[in-house]
Amino acid sequence: MDKNMQHRANVLQGTLDMLILRTLVYGAAHGREIGKYIQRTTNDFLQMQHGSLYPALHRLEKKGWIVSKWETAPDRNREFKYYRLTEKGKKQLVIEESQWKQMAEAVARVMWPAGEES
Repeated sequence: MDKNMQHRANVLQGTLDMLILRTLVYGAAHGREIGKYIQRTTNDFLQMQHGSLYPALHRLEKKGWIVSKWETAPDRNREFKYYRLTEKGKKQLVIEESQWKQMAEAVARVMWPAGEES
């Protein structure tokens, strides 16, 4: 993979990580719930594929930003792996959100310079 593709992959991975952390602010959820929440709140613009979501969950767990536990779903007689945000994850989310905001503002300044007619 060339250097530009690797950088793009890292940016996308970081964005997915941030979205997962943000989703877990609202409470514990299993993988499918996390994916559906992201899809629903982005009006189906972002659709979580198992091949991206579950590796991201494992990566975040390895970093100590989330923890998981097998539990029986309240409305089902089946166990799911529920993910929860850790204190370390909450702190990381603040960092991620700040960096995202800085990047979005920088891109906006290039795309829509002040005083330029649209």
